[in-house]
Amino acid sequence: MERILFVVTSHGELGNTGRKTGYFLSEVTHPWSVLSADYEIDVVSPKGGRPPVDGFNLDDPINRKYWDSPEWQDKMSNTMKPEEVDPSLYKAIFYAGGHGAMWDFPNNKKLAEIAQKIYENGGYVSAVCHGPAGLLDITLNSGELLIKGKKLDSFTNAEEEENGTAKIVPFLLQTALTDKGGIFECGAPFTDHVVRDGRLITGQNPQSALDLGKTLYQALKEK
Repeated sequence: MERILFVVTSHGELGNTGRKTGYFLSEVTHPWSVLSADYEIDVVSPKGGRPPVDGFNLDDPINRKYWDSPEWQDKMSNTMKPEEVDPSLYKAIFYAGGHGAMWDFPNNKKLAEIAQKIYENGGYVSAVCHGPAGLLDITLNSGELLIKGKKLDSFTNAEEEENGTAKIVPFLLQTALTDKGGIFECGAPFTDHVVRDGRLITGQNPQSALDLGKTLYQALKEK
């Protein structure tokens, strides 16, 4: 079975607020529910092991299905470290969101190198919500940034303001992606919006996670 690599944050603190964060549960389970039909999913995090979780809503039936699965829990409790990943095994990489990603996805050279190798091997790079923080430093063999000149989306500045976190996050993701040459295309706050530009697929927020999974699945099947 072909494989897809999910990336989740290891960072559990929301700045200096004393509040907890982590990966956003539905941003993992919703794409997983689509992609796992035909692909084996592995999970990596910056520190490996069991990552912190946010958006813990078990009234969501997809969240509940996976949270109650011993097999899924085993994978999420034993995430790989970046140095344990063989990029040649994967057809795609997917960066899940959650505010924690804003702290430990940028400037992570090992994760960026994994994504670069998957992409330059003909694979797909995808991300949702705050997951695109992992796209900021992916540099291709040409020396160009992966996102330069490409259409993309992420959690927007407006959503960060509405969420009350604009002054808590270390930077505004929409601004950072634009500053690095991305062509930002977004929908209304907290509505489903997915952007595909070739082999780069991005989604705006938790509401976009399921459609991002479907878009990535369809793109992989095209090949």
